[in-house]
Amino acid sequence: MKWNYGYTDGRGEFYLTVDTDKCTGCGDCVEACPQGILEVALNDFDQEVVQVKETLRKQLSYKCLGYYAVCSKQEKNCHSVCPTDVITHTW
Repeated sequence: MKWNYGYTDGRGEFYLTVDTDKCTGCGDCVEACPQGILEVALNDFDQEVVQVKETLRKQLSYKCLGYYAVCSKQEKNCHSVCPTDVITHTW
């Protein structure tokens, strides 16, 4: 199942998608995120998966500067450390 976290506002679309069917819950992306927006938690099926922290979901574009603009230029980011490629960004 894919979970979309984020929103659309006057500046554009800001969605971070997590494919929980592929997520192993390893937490590597949590450690790699410089903004600390991710966490590992139990889903509805008692599986550990990554998610955006509840308190940051409405502030996503302000807390996460975006994969394409910032994180893709870093050697270590939530995309590069994930062994199953579960996270995508729209910005």
